[in-house]
Amino acid sequence: MSATKVALVTGRAFAVHGDDIDTDRIIPARFLKAISFAGLERHVFEDERREAERRGGQHPFDVPAHQGAHVLLVNSNFGCGSSREHAPQAIKRWGVEAVVGESFAEIFFGNSLMIGLPCLTVSRDDMRALMEIADARPGLEFRVDVAAQTVTAGSLTVTASLPAPVREALVTGAWDATGQLLENYSEVSRTARKLPYIAGFGT
Repeated sequence: MSATKVALVTGRAFAVHGDDIDTDRIIPARFLKAISFAGLERHVFEDERREAERRGGQHPFDVPAHQGAHVLLVNSNFGCGSSREHAPQAIKRWGVEAVVGESFAEIFFGNSLMIGLPCLTVSRDDMRALMEIADARPGLEFRVDVAAQTVTAGSLTVTASLPAPVREALVTGAWDATGQLLENYSEVSRTARKLPYIAGFGT
């Protein structure tokens, strides 16, 4: 196994409109009791999805045309509130491979990087244009180029922003600590044999 590189994400896109969407809305606290992250995707935006259903509508995560989409479009300060890593876990496990927004809460951004979920920022005007396209053409493939820092939807290409160290970590696979260890397992094993407190353990 080698470290996973995240340089390009392609796929259909969908939008969740609104500023200051916090992690309690993304994954309600009652679903944090599990000892692993397995199954969290079933409860992403659980309360808002049920409320939309009660009103006879559909939350963006329930719209049939959005199923299988890989790009999530959001507005400003997405992922604010409590610092739960379950929020990006739930989003990624649902199938989202890249989030493009106007801005992100710092801890949400960091937790996303730890699982290889790129969060790129674009201007408010560009986000408005991207959301309009995604809402009107749910079958259109978007192209999120992490390496080049661009987002393309049809004939529209906008500039996206990502801190240089974060971009480097995603593109080179440096974000994937487990993958890097397995990629260099022989070196790890040699080092382990030299450490007196684990010498002979598991070898």
